[in-house]
Amino acid sequence: MDPDETLQPGEQVVTLTKAALARAKRLLEERNLPHHALRVFVSGSGCCGLQYGMAIESQPHETDRHFLMDGLDVVIDPVSLEYLAGATIGYVEGPTGTGFKIDNPNAIAACECGQSSRAEDSSSSEGCACGS
Repeated sequence: MDPDETLQPGEQVVTLTKAALARAKRLLEERNLPHHALRVFVSGSGCCGLQYGMAIESQPHETDRHFLMDGLDVVIDPVSLEYLAGATIGYVEGPTGTGFKIDNPNAIAACECGQSSRAEDSSSSEGCACGS
């Protein structure tokens, strides 16, 4: 998908809350990275099986899906998109912690740390135990 292509109404994608959008855009501004994207991904190393990750991306891959959200280019690889479709990324500041938090409707189990989950088709049958 071209970064400038408009999304079809009802297309299931990752959503960023206003707070998450503002913080991600501010991070790029603070680091003077105007032509970079926010990469959202999952990897298989979390305490529940899948770990969420975010990074600043300077050169998205050809196979990445691009979503332009209020001027912020968000990129997700095809495998991660399978697990993240419909997820909401928020940003919280509070006494229990500050940072991005992913609410994933595809997760059948989630860890207390909020950084890991297990999807229905995950091969892991173990519980989540991050120790927090």
